[in-house]
Amino acid sequence: MLLSLTGMMVAICLCRPADASGSFDNTHASKSDAVNELLAVTDQSELKAVELARKKVRKLGREPKLIATSPAVADICDRLELDLVGVCSSAISVIPERYKDVTVVGGAMSPDIEVVSSLKPDWIFSPVSLQGDLQPKYDAIGSDWAFLNTRSVPGMYRSIQEMGYIFDREEQAQTLIDEFTEFYDDYRVKNEGKEAPDVLILMGLPGSYIIATENSYVGSLVELAGGNNVYAGTDQEFLTVNTEDMKTKEPDVIVRCAHALPDQVVEMFKEDFETNDIWKHFEAVKEGRVYDLTYENFGMSVKFNYPDALEELQPILYPESASDEKKAKQNSEAAVKAAEDSGK
Repeated sequence: MLLSLTGMMVAICLCRPADASGSFDNTHASKSDAVNELLAVTDQSELKAVELARKKVRKLGREPKLIATSPAVADICDRLELDLVGVCSSAISVIPERYKDVTVVGGAMSPDIEVVSSLKPDWIFSPVSLQGDLQPKYDAIGSDWAFLNTRSVPGMYRSIQEMGYIFDREEQAQTLIDEFTEFYDDYRVKNEGKEAPDVLILMGLPGSYIIATENSYVGSLVELAGGNNVYAGTDQEFLTVNTEDMKTKEPDVIVRCAHALPDQVVEMFKEDFETNDIWKHFEAVKEGRVYDLTYENFGMSVKFNYPDALEELQPILYPESASDEKKAKQNSEAAVKAAEDSGK
């Protein structure tokens, strides 16, 4: 998570309560060694930033006024039992009931800064993917901000741990960490020893599509499931690549997901795969291993339904029987139907 502290921007990841010496011990967030390794951070400057943020919040002498500008971030705030003075709107995601009477500050991509400013927030929470666009606007109105890592499941839980400490919600944060630990310790051995498939992930936008790398949420899910992203090895979240270059990667599996206007996106994918001649030369297409993913499970930001997303990926990436192959196709067809119905 990225925080602003009195004009200073500091990158931080995971925090634990301070010990008697005033330093952090972040090595016991979980009883699971695997989860500790996944979430551990040793950068002392990052840990110090969390402590400074906590002190700043406590210095207020009251509950801070908080705004969440995306559904995923609002969901995290809800799980931590944090009250908000402002929340985003969303056409395809459900905002938690806790915030039904809270002032709406606009959409996640472009919150109304005049409305945000009028609420005089102490902190504004947004996804880190939008930091470049939103940070200058938050700085201009003099508000502190925190950009949460919503690009991966571990990233979300690091942000949860940090927020729990900073905003005095440690018990709620630890409950969530424990739930993740129980899930992850079981899940991480699920596909051990199996041959990892090479996966091409297409993220559809109305009128075009881009490649999702392992730095995106969908990419992180494929990685968590043990799949090999054919466009791994970049620091970017998404790439623009032509189909000729995609063909050189020869993926075992192609998965397609929609971002915004899913009804238009699934129609775009269908038309492109039918009319663009190069697709018929992909082995994945020849073998029928092209799947559409449920847009509610595979969005731009991590959500707490990630176990459902991983379950959906399982028969796609590791079909072990005709039944698995049938289930993967049925899930794909259901995803397309849900996307088409979203526009009605």
